[in-house]
Amino acid sequence: MLSLLFRALLIGLLIAAAEVAQGILRMRWLNPRVGDRRARQWGVVTGSLLILVIAWLTVPWVGVASAAQAFTVGVVWLGMLLALDIGFGRWVFRVPWERILREFDPRRGGWLAGGMLVLLAAPWIVGRLRGLF
Repeated sequence: MLSLLFRALLIGLLIAAAEVAQGILRMRWLNPRVGDRRARQWGVVTGSLLILVIAWLTVPWVGVASAAQAFTVGVVWLGMLLALDIGFGRWVFRVPWERILREFDPRRGGWLAGGMLVLLAAPWIVGRLRGLF
């Protein structure tokens, strides 16, 4: 189990790096073309696809062999990315708490909660599709 958690943390760092790069590209390329809100929404979609691709490529290496292990990996990834998104937003970019919370509220145009659900479920989805359990 320790090896599974260590590998999940390593892949979590890879996902975090990919999401940061995707966010930089979104801000530089997409924001000026479609506006900030729409760019953030598209960022959730492309970020979710990116997460699924990374999960597809790495979940077998992580060693996921059951639904419970897939859920554990998803929780690790979710915790890491929540900390990254909230930490960067609040303390690096000085975004107010109200705007951060709005990003997670679909009633107010925020799609980030859906992206986090994809992140949580990605190891399970990949595990099932690849027949790992």
